[in-house]
Amino acid sequence: MHLIIDGYNLLHADRSLITPNDLQLQRERDRLIDQLSTYQQRKSFGMTVVFDGWLGGRTTEKRERKKGVEVVFSKLGEKADEVIKRMIREKGSGAIVISSDREIIGFAQRMAVSVISSEQFREKLEIPFNTGKEVFIEEEEEEEEERRGKKKGLARRLSKKEKRARAALRKL
Repeated sequence: MHLIIDGYNLLHADRSLITPNDLQLQRERDRLIDQLSTYQQRKSFGMTVVFDGWLGGRTTEKRERKKGVEVVFSKLGEKADEVIKRMIREKGSGAIVISSDREIIGFAQRMAVSVISSEQFREKLEIPFNTGKEVFIEEEEEEEEERRGKKKGLARRLSKKEKRARAALRKL
């Protein structure tokens, strides 16, 4: 399994709209890459994080490996969304996309690729390893579904999109 991550989307998933300066942004990117590297070591997934370089980037796409995580900066004039879409086409259903961008979500779903929102993945990143909290969260969700009680009428089946999303979230 390979995770394709919308870098700035994940970076700002729990932040306010304050625009950091270049030095702060670099520190934030490095901190995110550290978190992703730690997560990757726990889960053994392939991982690519894509950042925008379309406003102030290089004339060519920049790819590098930092702490085991592939980091991609889109080229000048190209948004990270386009790079992510290209990667979705290449990787196919063996990938999971981490983004809250509606355009990327729609494209990934049309390609039958699972999508996890940046907020949901941020929560997974912040759960300490081997605390048992992951199991507790899943049990809590199941209990909540049971508390809702039985409904009258036709049983509600999950759509394929919802099934893929839940399965991908369980794998994370």
